[in-house]
Amino acid sequence: MLLKRTLLNSAIVGLFATASVAANADLSSRYSDTDGDMVADIPADTAQQVDPNTLIFAYTPVEDPAVYADVWADFLDHLSEATGKRVQFFPVQSNAAQLEALRAGRLHIAGFNTGSVPVAVNCGGMRPFTIMASEDGSFGYEMEIITYPSSGIRSVDDIQGRELAFTSPTSNSGFRAPSALLRSEYGMEADENFDTAYSGSHDNSILGVVNEDYEAAAVANSVLNRMLAREVIAEDDYTTIYTSETFPTTAYGTAHNLTPELQETIQDAFFSYDWEGTALKEEFSNSGEAQFIPITYEKHWNVIRTIADANGVTYDCD
Repeated sequence: MLLKRTLLNSAIVGLFATASVAANADLSSRYSDTDGDMVADIPADTAQQVDPNTLIFAYTPVEDPAVYADVWADFLDHLSEATGKRVQFFPVQSNAAQLEALRAGRLHIAGFNTGSVPVAVNCGGMRPFTIMASEDGSFGYEMEIITYPSSGIRSVDDIQGRELAFTSPTSNSGFRAPSALLRSEYGMEADENFDTAYSGSHDNSILGVVNEDYEAAAVANSVLNRMLAREVIAEDDYTTIYTSETFPTTAYGTAHNLTPELQETIQDAFFSYDWEGTALKEEFSNSGEAQFIPITYEKHWNVIRTIADANGVTYDCD
């Protein structure tokens, strides 16, 4: 498999540095942020706090949600034991559906993909507190642009006049990062210099390339690695023509209006979970992940916010 590893060049890094000056919280008016940590406060009025008997958990949209219901089953049993509550897996079909469920109060704990985290924070009141990491504490994934071997596309320049599939407009590696990269480094604008398609998920984009439905696609290589490990695809099914710098991976968080005690208990459950011998470890070790570590939105999502700013993203939530 041809692999051309490329870091973001000085032009785009400069663009991100400029954008970072303007990066700040842009919460919906339905939330407050009195402590300045860029996420919604837990309501001070206890009448606005909720302590549901059943907690709803959702993992970021994937091609086959039923697979991940089994992957998360043992963890959700652990979460149920820790909280004393029933915990139900909610198989979301799209980023929009996941966000709407959070915003409407039907979702209490969720893993949002990298690019969707700012939307979930600003529009849905998500309070991110953890991501998956390797045993040594390192974390993250890269955006790759892939194509099928017989496409005739050998470099990013060859995308001119061809088709590039994105996942969804809220995705970091599936849309925002490649859009900023192609614009700044290659002078290419979507739907001007190349055609676009939206697959809905990284799994769909990968399978679309492998089945030659898409000429190329921008995807997260963490998803690629898991699909390779499950033998859904093979290494010779695709070619990588670009690999980005490392980005933070899926963030897990709680709805802002859960009681403080419940939010603390949920966080403790994530950090006390024993991965050994579980389906969660079997699945996510394929992308090098073996534990949950603490994060903050303000610090760990800075690069993602600046990418969004570089793309002119705003959050009109109200």
